[in-house]
Amino acid sequence: MHEMSIAMAVVGQVEEAAEAGGASTVTSVRLHVGELAGVVPDALAFCFELACAGTVLEGAELVTETVAARAHCRSCTGEWAVGMPPRLVCPGCGRATDVELLTGRELQILSVQWEDGPGSEHAPAIAPTPAREPIPEER
Repeated sequence: MHEMSIAMAVVGQVEEAAEAGGASTVTSVRLHVGELAGVVPDALAFCFELACAGTVLEGAELVTETVAARAHCRSCTGEWAVGMPPRLVCPGCGRATDVELLTGRELQILSVQWEDGPGSEHAPAIAPTPAREPIPEER
């Protein structure tokens, strides 16, 4: 189940940001998950809860926002919702050779909400995650 490794990567990144920001408790984590990312939201939520145990994220809410898959045809410049199962043939010209997937594979931490620790003075309530490489998608 690759959702566990994804959950552990999210928890690791959030823990690092929370520690740097002086957080005592993380209350929520918001993610963008593309509909083609191969992630089952219920499985990810279950794994996230397990991965948070014993960390500053214990009890944190995981909010996932699904990103619809969209594609673009470079031949006729058409754009369409790919859907599930994915339809990667352009509905405008019928080509599949010059199609670019625009959205739908995202797996990104959007925001983290936490409570300040006793020694921190002005840690933000909502902290953007530090610039990092995206979490690698597993196949």
